[in-house]
Amino acid sequence: MNGPDAQPAPELSLPVLIIGGGACGLTAAIRLARSGVECVVIERDAVPAGSTALSSGFIPAAGTRVQRAAGVADSVDDFAADILAKSGGAAAAHLVQAYARAAPAAIDALEQAGLRFELLDGFLYPGHRARRMHTLRQRSGQALMAALGQAAADAGALVLTRTLARELRHDGQGRITAVICERPDGTRESIGCDALILACNGFGGNAAMVREHLPAMADAVYGGHAGNDGSAVRWGRELGAGLADMGAYQGHGSWATPQGALVSWAVIMDGGVQVNRLGRRFHDETQGYSEAAVRVLAQPDGVAWNVFDDQALALVRDFPDFQAARAAGALRSADDVPALAALIGCDARALADTLRSVARDARDVHGRRFTRALSAPYHAVKVTGALFHTQGGLDIDARCRVRRADGGLFPNLLAAGGAARGVSGNDVAGYLSGNGLLSAIAGGHIAAATAAGIAGTALADEPTP
Repeated sequence: MNGPDAQPAPELSLPVLIIGGGACGLTAAIRLARSGVECVVIERDAVPAGSTALSSGFIPAAGTRVQRAAGVADSVDDFAADILAKSGGAAAAHLVQAYARAAPAAIDALEQAGLRFELLDGFLYPGHRARRMHTLRQRSGQALMAALGQAAADAGALVLTRTLARELRHDGQGRITAVICERPDGTRESIGCDALILACNGFGGNAAMVREHLPAMADAVYGGHAGNDGSAVRWGRELGAGLADMGAYQGHGSWATPQGALVSWAVIMDGGVQVNRLGRRFHDETQGYSEAAVRVLAQPDGVAWNVFDDQALALVRDFPDFQAARAAGALRSADDVPALAALIGCDARALADTLRSVARDARDVHGRRFTRALSAPYHAVKVTGALFHTQGGLDIDARCRVRRADGGLFPNLLAAGGAARGVSGNDVAGYLSGNGLLSAIAGGHIAAATAAGIAGTALADEPTP
C-alpha cells in the first residue's frame, strides 16, 4: 500500500475497477457493462474461478421470477428472518435486509443477461423454510462461473486474467486513485479509477490469519480456493478500515477423507445420519453443515461417517460434486446393518440402536420430520471437517461502501463477497446455507450501482446521482 500519490499518472483510467473475477466481481461487471458503464475486472487466475467454482453453485433468493413460476410461497422478509435466526440474531441487520432485498433483483438481472436458473427441488437445506436455492441445470459452481464469464463477455466487460493486484494507491485522504497490477512476465502497470470494488477474496488460504481469527480451524483441511489469501483484509488494515465478524466462516462437516472431495449435505437432509467410529450419532445434523465441521473434528480420529440409503443416493447421484467423490472411491455400500458396522468398524448393535432412534424423533428447526427409517442397502462415506471460506472481512454499509475503523466511510472504496463481512454473525454456527453466494451475488449487484453513482453515472434501474 503506497501513501499519498507522488507517482506518475496511471497508464489507463476507468470509471470502475473491480479486483476479483469470482461470482461477486462478475455480477458487478455484468450489471455495469449492460448499462454502458466502462469497467475492468482484474483476475489473478487464467480462468476466473474463485470459491464459487468449488461450491455447488446454489444461490438463495426469495421473490424471483423463477420462484414465483414454481408456485413457491416465500418472501424477502421470511428469507431475512431465516438468515437472522440462523445467526442467533448476530448477523449484521443492515446487510441482511440489503442482501435479501437485492437477491431477487440480482437473479432476475442475471437471467436477463443469459443465465437460466431453476429451483433446487427434493429437499431443504438447514434453516430454510422454503425452496429458494437457484441453480443452473448443471448444478455446479463451475457451471455458474462459466455462465457468468460468458455473460460478462457478452456484455462487453473486460476481464484481465493472469493479472495480480499488488498495491492500492490513494491520495492520503483514503480516496483510491489507482491499482498497481503485475502481469505474468513481471511487468507492472497502474490502472486508475473513480471507484474501486474489492471482490477479491477472504482469508481462508492465509494460514496466519486463520490461526489468528479462526483457531478452531487452524489445523483443519482447507477446501477453499488458494487465492483467498487475505489481500482485502491486509489492504483494509493498511488504510485504517474497520473489520467485522472475523470469527465467522463456512465450515463443512462432509469432506470425504482421504479423497478430499465434497459430499453433498443433501444425503443427510434426505434422511441420512452422521455417526462416529463407535456407531453413535453425536450431533443434530439439522443445525447445518457449517457447524458440523467442528463437531466432526471433535470425534475420535476427527472423522465421522455419513450413512444413507438408495433414496438419498438417487437424489444426489447427478450432482457433480457427489460424482467426483464417488469417482474417487469415497462411496461404500453394505447389504445390511452388520455389514455396515463392519465397514465402519463399530459394534453392530450400537449402530442398529442409532439408526432406530434417529428415525423416531429427529425434526428440523421448522418442526418438519428430518430423518426416516433407512432401508437396506446402506451407503456410507467417511468424512472429516473442513474450512471452506471465511465470512468476516471489511466492514461495509448497506451500499457496500467500506467503513473506516472510526465509523466513517471511504469516498470511493467498496467491498462485497468474500472481501467483506457477511451475514453469518461472528461464529461458524451462524452460516445459513448459501450465505456465501448470497453475499457475492447480491453484494456484487449492490456494489455495481454504488460504484456507478460514485463515477457520476446511473444504471438503468437506478436514479441519476
